[in-house]
Amino acid sequence: MDNTPLPLASTFVSVLQQVLGAPEKGFSLHEPEFAGNEWKYVKECIDTGWVSSIGKYVDEFERCLATYTEAKHAVAVVNGTAAQHIALLLMGIGPGDEVIIPSLSFVATANAVAHCGAIPHFVDSTERTLGLDPEALEKHLKQTTERAAGGLRNTLTGRRIAGIVPMHTFGHPVEITELLEVAGRFGLPVIEDAAESLGSYYQGRHTGTFGHLGILSFNGNKVITTGGGGAILTNDSELARKAKYLTTTAKRPHRWEFFHDEIAYNYRLPNLNAALGCAQLERLEDTLARKRQLTERYREVFQSAHGLHFVEEPKDCHSNYWLNAVRLIDPSMSARDILLSTANDAGFQCRPAWTLLHKLPMYASCPRAELPTAEKLEASLINIPSSAYLAELSR
Repeated sequence: MDNTPLPLASTFVSVLQQVLGAPEKGFSLHEPEFAGNEWKYVKECIDTGWVSSIGKYVDEFERCLATYTEAKHAVAVVNGTAAQHIALLLMGIGPGDEVIIPSLSFVATANAVAHCGAIPHFVDSTERTLGLDPEALEKHLKQTTERAAGGLRNTLTGRRIAGIVPMHTFGHPVEITELLEVAGRFGLPVIEDAAESLGSYYQGRHTGTFGHLGILSFNGNKVITTGGGGAILTNDSELARKAKYLTTTAKRPHRWEFFHDEIAYNYRLPNLNAALGCAQLERLEDTLARKRQLTERYREVFQSAHGLHFVEEPKDCHSNYWLNAVRLIDPSMSARDILLSTANDAGFQCRPAWTLLHKLPMYASCPRAELPTAEKLEASLINIPSSAYLAELSR
């Protein structure tokens, strides 16, 4: 084994201990917190019998999400992948289309494209934001596409390029206005994958509200959780109406008749889950404040950790710091894995960024641009414990 990274691994663990102390039972990467009205609201659902996809908490959760993000509409669904699937369908994306996404993303970003019968088309990320690179995107589109009667065509595959899905990595906003400008020049709709970025802002505006549609996730490890759960955000009233219709099996409203007029999906969020989400939203600002306090402590201490760079929110952004992260100054998969092994052995649950999507077997043959930055980031990024309660240990 190459012993070169071992001193750096020791430094890495030492910094984590300096911030969090020595773990007695281990520190998880990101844990949910239930310290408010969660049990009260969930018990009400059980006591009244309103536990499925109809109930007051579903409507309340959607209203609160729309208010918080300043989107005109929020439609709650069972998870973030379902939200992304419906959002893509609403933009007319279907079999044989290609959709631009980052290779550095969670697999759900690509899976939602595949669920539409479409093909992921991978473009590089930038170190500034960890998300899609507007300059790399424009260069790639100029080199590989042409205008055609049916829209923008990939000259290498002949397929229509039907949309762009930027993802706000670890809660850090991408350069979304720049990406929208590129998308506008090529006539492409933008669907924001804001699954990780509830509470994040770009130039004072909440993520997920820039594109035609945006999506959120409320999985158990997110900033707030509904157990499972997701939401579609939009400022377009007709898209919101259609989203709610498609996620409730396209059933026409009627007191007793079951009539459905198109193939649709049973994706609505149950009232039980929405009740949990309402209680979580009540404490969101406190959660974000404590996460930022933890981040400030990490930033301070990692300044003296030679060989490691703490990942900070990009310019003009306010990040929720869903997952704090550090980067190896010298990217190396083997060195990264030694740091991960050492930290986990010491009781600090750390993880790498995802395996790049174009390296997964089901997406290996998909079209892609050159991805040098994504490959560097894969070999250098490490997520570190980020639960809000850890702020109390880091003082």
